[in-house]
Amino acid sequence: EALKEVPGITAGFQFPVQMRFNELMTGARQDVVCKIFGEDLDTLALYAKKLGALVNHVEGTRNLYVEAVSGMPQITIRYNRSALAQYGLDISAVNRTVNTALAGQSTGMVFEGEKRFELVVRLSGERKKNLEDIRNLLVAAPNGTQIPLDQLAEVKIQNGPNQIQREDAKRRIVVGFNIAGRDVQTIVNELQSKVRQNLKLPTGYYITYGGSFENLNAAKQRLMIAVPVSLLLIFVLLFFAFNSVKDGLLIYSAIPLSAIGGIFFLALRGMPFSISAGIGFVALFGVAVLNGIVLVAEFNRIRKEEQKDIRQAVLEGTQHRLRPVLMTAFVASLGFFPMAISNGAGAEVQRPLATVVIGGLLVATFLTLFVLPVLYLFFENGFKFRLNQKSKLASLFIPAILMLASSNSFAQTQLDLKSATEIALTNNQNLKIEKLRVEYHKSLMKTAVVLPQTGFQIEAGQINSFYTDTRFNITQSFSLPVVYARQKTLLQSELSASVLNVAVRENELKRNVAQAFYLFLYQKKKEELLISLDSLYTGFYKRAQERFEKGESDILEKTTVETQLAEIQMQRQQLESDLTLSRLQFQLLLNTTTSPEPQQTGNVYNPVAISDSVQVDNHPQMRLLMQQQQIAAASINVEKAKLLPQLNLGYNNMSMRGIGADDKAYTAAQRFQSAQLGIGIPIFAGAQKARINSARINQDISRQSYQAGTQILKSQYLSALAEYRKFLTMVRYYETSGLQQAALITATANQQLAGGNINYLQWVQLINHATSIRSLYLDAVMNLNIKAIDLDYYLQN
Repeated sequence: EALKEVPGITAGFQFPVQMRFNELMTGARQDVVCKIFGEDLDTLALYAKKLGALVNHVEGTRNLYVEAVSGMPQITIRYNRSALAQYGLDISAVNRTVNTALAGQSTGMVFEGEKRFELVVRLSGERKKNLEDIRNLLVAAPNGTQIPLDQLAEVKIQNGPNQIQREDAKRRIVVGFNIAGRDVQTIVNELQSKVRQNLKLPTGYYITYGGSFENLNAAKQRLMIAVPVSLLLIFVLLFFAFNSVKDGLLIYSAIPLSAIGGIFFLALRGMPFSISAGIGFVALFGVAVLNGIVLVAEFNRIRKEEQKDIRQAVLEGTQHRLRPVLMTAFVASLGFFPMAISNGAGAEVQRPLATVVIGGLLVATFLTLFVLPVLYLFFENGFKFRLNQKSKLASLFIPAILMLASSNSFAQTQLDLKSATEIALTNNQNLKIEKLRVEYHKSLMKTAVVLPQTGFQIEAGQINSFYTDTRFNITQSFSLPVVYARQKTLLQSELSASVLNVAVRENELKRNVAQAFYLFLYQKKKEELLISLDSLYTGFYKRAQERFEKGESDILEKTTVETQLAEIQMQRQQLESDLTLSRLQFQLLLNTTTSPEPQQTGNVYNPVAISDSVQVDNHPQMRLLMQQQQIAAASINVEKAKLLPQLNLGYNNMSMRGIGADDKAYTAAQRFQSAQLGIGIPIFAGAQKARINSARINQDISRQSYQAGTQILKSQYLSALAEYRKFLTMVRYYETSGLQQAALITATANQQLAGGNINYLQWVQLINHATSIRSLYLDAVMNLNIKAIDLDYYLQN
């Protein structure tokens, strides 16, 4: 409160060490740091202020800090061009005078021995202390007149940028805040949701989230490595201790049992998962196996030394080791108890760790004393021994424990739309196929230059005379370089088309994922509506049945309610089947082994900025059609190039035994050489010309396809825009008026039915009318989302 009186400063409160660590990690001192990156400082300041307003609406945030990028006083000089023209001056001359007066201008050199210095002329310090000195600065006109600067320009003091912060070679502004009463993950998730709904950044601007949130994510990544490594090392140590994989797996059962207790106690105390809790689980797993080691080692000792059967060994071993098992658990639990109830400095780190260890050890100890002996019997007897009543109870207890321990593996994964889209773009099988086609076309680029096979011939016999001679020749044919250049151009065009096809598939995949996402949310809302109706009619059915039994109503009222309940239950069954199909479709699009489920966020999909017209030239589909035209043109050039002649090169080497033309005798060892140069002329080119004509027709087809695609895309966009505005009007009506009326109708109908002012038929009509309004609202929202998603699809330039 006292610092609010000091103008021009912002104040935040932080622990010194924590503040320094935050500043080292993210460059800011707050717990959570939101950085907005962009180009224009004014735009950054505007969106930082809006983001700060959103932060104030998130529960658990405090000490908001918005980085100030303006407020530095500076002298600005704005020239009056008319006045400059009147005196015959130009801006460069005035700038030179201002620069000389304030910054100084070099007029020559001063030498002192071997040293030299520039001689700079500028106004003395007393002449430029205030604004009037600058305004009275004299500027020389071409005619020799001295004009004050105030008559040539507007000179005043304005606030300008006081700092320009950069990161990764981009301008950025910081919005930071501290947290209290909530975990950082939940706060940032809620803030990100509000930003996605309410803050639309221009192109080239984006937000990153750092501070404790960044540290949390980094620590999670490290835990993803540390936890599996620790579990593996525990198993390796167990194997070396018992020299048995079976005993190692048996003792390993204590780990999921302890995890149950840790999770249960965290939920019981209302604590979220944090890094300290994750470290607690790592420590817990190591301590939890000690109980198993104590029991299994005792069981094995009794069987080996006392030669007793398995059942007696288990009973006696459990009795002998009850006290050590309890001591192992209680010593560690009591040691962590002060941390679990601490409230001083560092308690936010101590409490989750201690809670996980204490809860995990207590539950694991209790379950180990019951479950581990029975599992030992199972492992040693191969699941074939007979059970008495006590063992039967224990064996029934085991499946429940195992189901509880593995319940997390079957839990459905909640995904927001952004995460689902990213997973689909990474895993979708059809998209992977298209990317492989790109690699295929890249490999084809090496086939642009294909030479025919080289010919090699050998002859032996009476070629030239009675004597036996030998001859061999090598021939090679090839096309002109222009042919290979045009083939390379064609392959490059096909590669570009394949890359564009990937963009088309990605665009379609984003639309399909968004439609499946909001279809599932629509069906879940329908399910909630049917559940509320089921509950409402169930309560009314009980009253109708009581009235019928007392004789206050006839069978018609009871039968009508039963019919309504049956219809609602049938609709719920159908909707459950639709939800199952939607989950399967969503899972197919994402191509995941888990069962992902859309996260319950906002009901309405917000499209990008829309307009009454759309530029379709940059749409991936149109760019692909444009590329098809280039492929058709390149195909024509390739076919034309095939009419060019081919070149043939040859080399001959032979012997000619006998008397030559020079009256000399030649033997087989003496060889004669010759070279051959030929040309292949396509005389019979009718078929090739037909190919060229067909390629021209294909070019016309691609050109017509592009024009038709442009018209279709524009028509579809305008149609979707009209439908979007229609459904937007409907949704706004229901949200501002219709839903309130439906709630009022339902509440009034229930009150009047309870007071006896209306009969059951009137009540049913009113409830059905209110339900119809809610159902129509959900239908309108679904249709609005579909059209908004379509608009985004058409606007993906």
